[in-house]
Order: sequence, then structure tokens, then C-alpha cells
Amino acid sequence: MIRLTLPLLIAALALSGCARLGESRLNPFRGGPTTPATLTPEGGYALRDARPAVPMLIGAEWHPLPEGRLLVVRGLAPVKGYHSADLITERVQPGGRLAPDADGVLRLRFVAAPPAAGDPAAALRADAATDTITVARPISFAQLRRIAAIEITGGDRVIRLSR
Repeated sequence: MIRLTLPLLIAALALSGCARLGESRLNPFRGGPTTPATLTPEGGYALRDARPAVPMLIGAEWHPLPEGRLLVVRGLAPVKGYHSADLITERVQPGGRLAPDADGVLRLRFVAAPPAAGDPAAALRADAATDTITVARPISFAQLRRIAAIEITGGDRVIRLSR
């Protein structure tokens, strides 16, 4: 009987200690670590593209694809040598996702990196006939279903295309 009483007494003391100290590590009913309501980091996605907007937007248009549409945007820079052009979302999104804002408009920025300061191309004026910067981005039918319109922002204006 004594052999059984001692372990029961120890177990009873341990459980009573758990009841008084709700945050005790020994309490099996203590709430685990709280999970956030969203997977977005507290400060948002800190990665922001540092490339400036293409100074002059020329136009934007849709081209049909078997699995969606191809958005083609053209722009012009003041000098030769702009490179690494891209269409990026205004609101930083993970993994290159294309999710529209609450109003159904997908807002994109047309950006390109200017030539380096010592680059000889930076001294040459760009010619509209030969130095047009063109970027294309395919958008699937599944992505287009959520998008009512697309706004492309450049250095001098905003172009809006409806779906």
C-alpha cells in the first residue's frame, strides 16, 4: 500500500501545481504558442524593387494565348543603355503572385535599370524607332478571372486596360 501511495501523492502534487500556475511548462492544458491570423510578416514583405519607373510609357496591349493572355507593354527611356526591364506589382506579393487589390484592379509598375554613370551609352540619346523597351507578361485565365482591369504605371502616365 505504501508503494502505491507515494507515487499517487507525487502525481497529485504535480497536478495541483499545474492548476495553480496556468503558464507552467508542466501544465498539459496550457495553451500552445499562438498562431498568427495571416502568414504575412508583421512589417509586410520588406523586399522592394529599387529600379526606377521607365520614364515614358508608349503603350500596352493584349495578345491572345491558348492558356490566357499576354500583356505587352512598351516604353522609352531618354538615353540608351536601360536594361533589366520588368513589370512588377505595386503591392509587394510573395512568389511573383498576381493578386488584384480589393477593387479588382491589378496595379503594375514598368521598371528598368538605368545605365551606369560611367557607361558610354548613358551619353547617347535614345531613338524611338530602335530603342523601345518592351516587356511581356503572360496572365492565365485563372488569374484573369479575379482581375477586372490592369493599371500600368510609368514615369509619365498610367495606362489602364480592361480585361
